[in-house]
This record gives sequence, C-alpha cells and structure tokens, in this order.
Amino acid sequence: MTILALLIALVTWAHGDDWLGLSPQFFAERPENWFYILPFIWLLFMAPLYDSNRSGSISYTLSFIFIASLIAFGSYLILFFVSPPKALPRRGVAVFLIFAPILSILWRLLYIRIFTLPENLLNTLIVGAGKAGSRIAEIIYTTKPTPFKVIGFLDDDPNKIGKIISSYPVLGDSSAFFEIVEKYQISQVIMAISNRMNPNLFEALTMAEEKGLIVTTMPTVYEEILKRLPVYLLGTDWMVRSFYDQAHSSALQELAKRLLDIIFGFFGTLFFIVLFPLISLLILIDSGRPIFYTQERLGLRGTPFRILKFRTMIQNAEADGIARPASAHDNRITRIGKFLRKSHLDETPQFINVLRGDLSLVGPRAERPDIIVDLQKEIPFYRGRLLVRPGITGWAQINYGYASGAEQNAIKLEYDLYYIKHRNLILDFSILLRTFSTIFGLKGR
Repeated sequence: MTILALLIALVTWAHGDDWLGLSPQFFAERPENWFYILPFIWLLFMAPLYDSNRSGSISYTLSFIFIASLIAFGSYLILFFVSPPKALPRRGVAVFLIFAPILSILWRLLYIRIFTLPENLLNTLIVGAGKAGSRIAEIIYTTKPTPFKVIGFLDDDPNKIGKIISSYPVLGDSSAFFEIVEKYQISQVIMAISNRMNPNLFEALTMAEEKGLIVTTMPTVYEEILKRLPVYLLGTDWMVRSFYDQAHSSALQELAKRLLDIIFGFFGTLFFIVLFPLISLLILIDSGRPIFYTQERLGLRGTPFRILKFRTMIQNAEADGIARPASAHDNRITRIGKFLRKSHLDETPQFINVLRGDLSLVGPRAERPDIIVDLQKEIPFYRGRLLVRPGITGWAQINYGYASGAEQNAIKLEYDLYYIKHRNLILDFSILLRTFSTIFGLKGR
C-alpha cells in the first residue's frame, strides 16, 4: 500500500511538471533519492500497529494512523520551512502523505474484515472464573458477532473446576495450564484475575507468551468488545469506559516512544560513529583485538538478540563458559574498559540495537538467557521484565545500578515492575535526564 501511495505521488507530481512531464527522465532527475524511501519511513511510523493483540481493532487502527499522519505532516512542514527555497518538493510529498494513510486504512479494514471472521478467531482461555472473569465471559457470549472463541476458564478454586460459569466450563487449575493449552489448541489467554496471582501461574503465562501465546489484558478485551457495542452503552459501565479511554491514550504514547527511540537512536549512532576511531585505537593499544563484543540477550517477550558493545574485558573473560555479571572490582576489566564503563561509552554501539528495535532507550536491562533462567528459579515474577522491550537505561539502572545475586536482583526487579506499571513519556524523559547526570559524573561500573 505504501509503495502504491509512492507511485500515485510520483505520477501526480510528473503530470504537474511542465518541463519533463510523465517521462523516464522525470523519475531520474526530479525526485531526490530520499523520496523513494518514504514508504519505509511510513512503515517505521506504523511499527506499533504490527501487534497481534491490537491488529484486529478498528478504533485503535484509525486513531493510530490519524496520529501518525499528523506527526508526519507536521514534521515535514517544519523541515519545509527551515530548508532553503525549493529544496524540498511540495506536491509529491503532499500526495504521498494523503494516500499513504488512506491506503493503509483500506488495507487494514480489509485485513480486519477477513481475519476477524468467526472461523478465523483464536481459541481463547479465560484465566480466573471470579467476578471479573465471569463478567467478561457474559459480555463475550452475548456480543454478536463474538470477538473471541472462548473454550473455557482456568481457576485455582477446586470448588469451581468442572462447573459451567457464564456458559463456559472451568477446565482445570493453574497446574494444568500447559496441558489445557495443548489439548484445546489455545492461542490466546485473557487475564481476569483481580486478586493476588499465583507466582507459578505468572511464570507459566510469561513463558507461554514468549512461545507465541497471546496474553490479553482486560483493557484490550473491552476495547475489542466496545467495537461491537452500541455507542449509548459506553455511558453505562464506568469500568468499560475507563479501559476504553486508557486503550486509546496508549496509541499516542507508543508512537511517541518509538519516535523517541528512532530520533535518539539516529543521533546516538552518529555519536558512536564519531567516537569509533578514537575508542577503537585505545582498545587496540590497551588489549588488542577484537574491538567489539557481542552477546546474546533476551528482548521483548523473550526474543533473543545480539547486543553490541565496545569490548571492556580481557579476551576470553568467560573461558569456562560460566556466565558471570561484572562485579565492583572485576579483574577481568581492562584499563581502558574501566573508563568506558564509568562513562558508559562502551554502550554507544547499542544505539544500532535501538534503531533495529531490539532495544528501547528506556526499559529494564536486557539480561542473558542463562542468568534469567537461574534468577527466575529464586525470584517470583522475574520473567515479568520481559513483558516490555528492554532499554539502554532504565528506572532500575538509575536507582539501584548493578546487582549481583538473587537478593539484589529481587530489589532491582521491584524497580523494573514499578516502571512497567507506571511507564509514560514523562517518566522516560526523567530517566534519560538522570542518566545523563550519571554519565557526566562517571558513575558507571
């Protein structure tokens, strides 16, 4: 659709050109090279829409594309007025910015129409058969067309197992979670637990989500249901209305966070390129090759990726294959490595990971898979850190710093879970400002 929008923009622009007109010469001479990458820039704006939890929502899609269009149009206006006269085209870009959103919406509506048919709905399990779960089940059962294909409930109350609640059976307790998922080919789980959650169930849900199971929270469920309800019902249920407002406000927040990552990631990468020759030379003089160090880390929903850093430790620092986090006086760290760590300059290559989408600017620290496996055995809810994209810096990093051992990591996890619950752009900016003070104060390790 974006390529089609580009072709329409080029043809419209060419027809309005009095000199070259619609000719091969026009396509070779008039548009600058950057004009042909507009579809890819638009897709960067659209990145948060590629979320299976929200791809079927018409309201979320429309609001997100509308916001993306305003930001794209406003950004171009700023560039147009600060650039020299006639340096940037008006007609071609204007036509693209009109047709890219329109065609994107048309394709999304077609997608939603096809893939949200009843026969294409995901088998869904509701976790929690209490007041919240039964209320959700009632609304789903009476909503036509149904937004979810509910198979049944999962609940730890032994008195409910085997009973029918709100037209759906209670299939078992949390110990049978994976068995139920496999038996009924469950693809989506709706979280409907309003009281304290069993830590083992939380770990099972997190691991299942990493393997592809869609874990949906109540705000997303209500958003999906509200698409199918009459407008007048919005005023009758304060809980539904509040969730509806929350779901819509997150569209702008997610887009702004991704734009922040792209902008800072771009300038951060330029900063890395400028420092690369000097830092590389210092590393070569101090300890030889290699200059860079890559390591597998776990990202959003446990997706593995390779993180990129300047090497700060001696070669073969873990020759025995055992993962060890850095300590306060680690004798594996080289002389130049100590400065790079204190100044955090060793992390500048990670801006490439930010542009790729492996990392965000702000989020929990990306950990190694084997360390996560060890810590999740001792710390309940530890895998909850994987529910959001990890960051170069974060709330836990600036408030607690480095941690070693289960006790310190448990404290650091509290900061991570606080950030996950309360994250917003204001908090992100606060973390970034405090990170700069840490860098200038050489407080890294």
